[in-house]
Amino acid sequence: MEWTVYILECADDSLYTGITNDLPARVSAHESGDGAKYTRGRGPFKILYKEPCENRSVASQREMQIKKLSRAEKLKLFS
Repeated sequence: MEWTVYILECADDSLYTGITNDLPARVSAHESGDGAKYTRGRGPFKILYKEPCENRSVASQREMQIKKLSRAEKLKLFS
């Protein structure tokens, strides 16, 4: 099963980084308010970045690396 690290742009212009094995379903969960606590009330969302990972462990490690980046560094990932 392939996992994905993703970055969403929230309606308030903030960025959210997460992992999933079903990106469309996860974004839908964020949109409906059933996603992460941080994203509640911050929709609609735009997927800015997605990176496939071979398993959950690799995805979690990559998510932590990305979360440590500054906003500018995150934006450079997909510019």
